[in-house]
Amino acid sequence: MDRPFTARWWDWLTSALGGDLGRSTLMRQPVAEVIGERLVWSALLCAVAFALAVLLGTVLGVLAARRPGSLLDRTITSLAYALEAAPVFWIALLAVWLFALQLDVLPAGGLTDTGSEQVTAGQVAGHLILPAGVLGVSQLPWFTLYVRQGVGDALAEDPVRGARARGLSERTVLLGHALRSGLLPVLTLIGSRVPELITGALLVETVFSWPGIAAATVEAATSVDFPLLAALTTLATAAVLAGNLLADLLYGLIDPRVKLNEM
Repeated sequence: MDRPFTARWWDWLTSALGGDLGRSTLMRQPVAEVIGERLVWSALLCAVAFALAVLLGTVLGVLAARRPGSLLDRTITSLAYALEAAPVFWIALLAVWLFALQLDVLPAGGLTDTGSEQVTAGQVAGHLILPAGVLGVSQLPWFTLYVRQGVGDALAEDPVRGARARGLSERTVLLGHALRSGLLPVLTLIGSRVPELITGALLVETVFSWPGIAAATVEAATSVDFPLLAALTTLATAAVLAGNLLADLLYGLIDPRVKLNEM
């Protein structure tokens, strides 16, 4: 710690490129082992939460876009804006209070039951419901509002009007024409939501004592564990870049206009 920051960072970077991420002063084990033990749990949490947000957001967005200005549309939109303004840690604490303390139907935190000596799929699934649900709900408003706007605009376009004029059913028009066109803006949203997903995971894993990468990042920051913090920061940056790359690739695969320009 008596050396300049730039010198310590350069030493770490050159070692990391050679496969040596250093040794965690907090965990007292190699950084690669710390990441390897926790990465799978963070990936599981984020994947389930992201899938929940995309699927549920798509359904709610389509329902709201079908009849703009209706009671269902106003209800879904108001709920989305309310959730968008709610801090994720507040939602997490509220979920713990309701489902763990008041109703006692879900565990309050951790990966397995207290006193359990082994990790089983059933216990992990039960303990995953609350943190994944909270993290998914925190991302839900963005997908709901984007799908509502995209599908609503698509329903007013000439190709959709032409499909209706040809006598196609409303279900076919909605799912076969408007939904595909309306989901294009959501693809770009996937990449931009990765940083917010990581930030939300930091708080969710801390509240629910989930043994993931995000919780280790908080511990490394508070304990000034430079090797571990540097590796986790680099990993988060790589995840953000991968998310944006994935969004661009999906956009190119689905949007026929992009294919035409490339040709």
